[in-house]
Amino acid sequence: MIKLRDLEYLDAIDQHRHFGHAAQACFVSQPTLSGQLMKLEQQLGLQLVERHRGNVMLTPAGEKLVEQARKVLRAADEFESSAKALLDPFAGDLHLGLIPTLAPYLLPHIMADLNSQLPRINFFLHENKTDVLLQQLHEGKLDVLILPYLTEMSNFESYHLFNEPLVLATQKDDALADKANLSLSDLHGKRILTLEDGHCLKDQAMGYCFAAGAKEDTSFQGTSLETLRHMVASGMGITMLPALATINNLANEQICYQHFVEPKPVRGISLLIRSNYSRMQCVRTIVSSVRKSVSSVLP
Repeated sequence: MIKLRDLEYLDAIDQHRHFGHAAQACFVSQPTLSGQLMKLEQQLGLQLVERHRGNVMLTPAGEKLVEQARKVLRAADEFESSAKALLDPFAGDLHLGLIPTLAPYLLPHIMADLNSQLPRINFFLHENKTDVLLQQLHEGKLDVLILPYLTEMSNFESYHLFNEPLVLATQKDDALADKANLSLSDLHGKRILTLEDGHCLKDQAMGYCFAAGAKEDTSFQGTSLETLRHMVASGMGITMLPALATINNLANEQICYQHFVEPKPVRGISLLIRSNYSRMQCVRTIVSSVRKSVSSVLP
């Protein structure tokens, strides 16, 4: 009979492409992992792994079967999670994913209340780009995501948490820094500093900017909000930042943050889970707690 542990070894080999690293990830010795995979190959009558000096990869048969192995492993994890939830939905490990343009600015405002409301939950926090987080949520590696909602997320269950305004960041001597009643139309013809591709904030912010007649400054693309902030402080241009990233910020005194009048550019922040997620009582508590915490910061 095929064991779940053997499927974990096959998955680890595919991820690490190295027997030593895969064994370390599975907390077993290299001979144990290698020997179990050989037994699995003998049991199936198929070669699953190509073994070369300094290089390990799956055979075509192994690549097909590793996808099936991951489905089985996900199902086993969900079975165990469901059983634990029946015992106590407010206890155990919970893996929460956030994007880099949200995590460092939101977490300080929400974690104290979450830990207070859910004292028996062990929160594990993960920061990554949107596409990676969505894949990890689909695979069962993450339980909950908090991130800006996009239409391609419709295959997950979502709960709206709050709308976060986008504000304009300029150098203090920029003409827009003293503009009363700043509107999106004031960006017409301006060049906007942006994040690199892959950050959903770029698409959301530039959607507003393009509609206003602004253009992307293609001479530079930032890897983080802090990079953009320092580019603005250095007089390299203007950008749009999420409001949470401007609260209690100790960055360069040369930066001015301007809020827009209605209609304000915003990004809607939502909580995402897989359909039929077993710990809904816990999810409802998280949703309520985050909404409450953020309401005192972003009225």
